[in-house]
Amino acid sequence: MKYIHSSEALTIPDDVKVHIKSRLVTVEGPRGKLQKDLSHLSVCFSRPNTNTINIELHHGARKNVATLRTVKTLINNLIIGVTRGYKYKMRYVYAHFPINVNIEKNSETGLYEVDIRNFLGEKIVRRVTMHEGVDVEISKNQKDELTITGNSLENVSQSAADIQQICRVRNKDIRKFLDGLYVSERTNIEAAT
Repeated sequence: MKYIHSSEALTIPDDVKVHIKSRLVTVEGPRGKLQKDLSHLSVCFSRPNTNTINIELHHGARKNVATLRTVKTLINNLIIGVTRGYKYKMRYVYAHFPINVNIEKNSETGLYEVDIRNFLGEKIVRRVTMHEGVDVEISKNQKDELTITGNSLENVSQSAADIQQICRVRNKDIRKFLDGLYVSERTNIEAAT
């Protein structure tokens, strides 16, 4: 069954500018600027007034109509990113061998690198490079905690996932060996007003 016309509306805050040209969405706000390429999705954008975006789709099947809500959420995530930012907290979990984490900034690329040592007592050094626009620091007020912050939800969450994935326990019973670095909290850098 085809739906003749489907649409979603998204309200933009006053301090945010959204520019859409050939499905390349650029969002500017107080915390910076983010871009998202949506050219692979066949949706139409319109601006009935200055602080509303209409996302429309004509003659779409059920799966095509589902992309409307996805596009709305992606643009909303960009808006939240440039106004409030994203913060992920990760905790080190270990039973016997304490995990050591060092953070360095690569001078050539300008990206942070996280070194994980002594995971399950192994000598191998696990190194994870953070994505662009992501800051990482060891928490000062909480023991064994890492704080990952940035404007882009995709980059922050993917960086946290990369850290968690590199510390997977292999060839052991994962019900017993729960060691690793896990996301403990997902919040915004600035509180909602």
